[in-house]
Amino acid sequence: MNETRVWQVVTTTGSEEEANQLAAGLIEEHLAACVQVDGPITSTYWWKGKSTSDSEWRLTIKTSAARYSAMAKWLIERHSYDVPELLATDVCAGHEAYLEWVLQETGTRWSK
Repeated sequence: MNETRVWQVVTTTGSEEEANQLAAGLIEEHLAACVQVDGPITSTYWWKGKSTSDSEWRLTIKTSAARYSAMAKWLIERHSYDVPELLATDVCAGHEAYLEWVLQETGTRWSK
């Protein structure tokens, strides 16, 4: 894993209040440079033997590969779901100044 890569991570919560609390905590701990909250969205999924649909709020988290493990641990410990969604995507391209800012805000050195 290239530690100077930027990752975009997605999770969902069952309430706007929880989403905003998690977003604020991730920023305060410098585990993310930016967290966007949107919703409500409708999620349909298989859980405990049946199809379920619920309203959720989505968090889109910008962090560095170097901070992902710490960010994931922090988030899982505070998340209300038994099995929270946590999907990370490596950002393959983007505005260089923005990518550098994400790395800087998460305490990761930028290197081309």
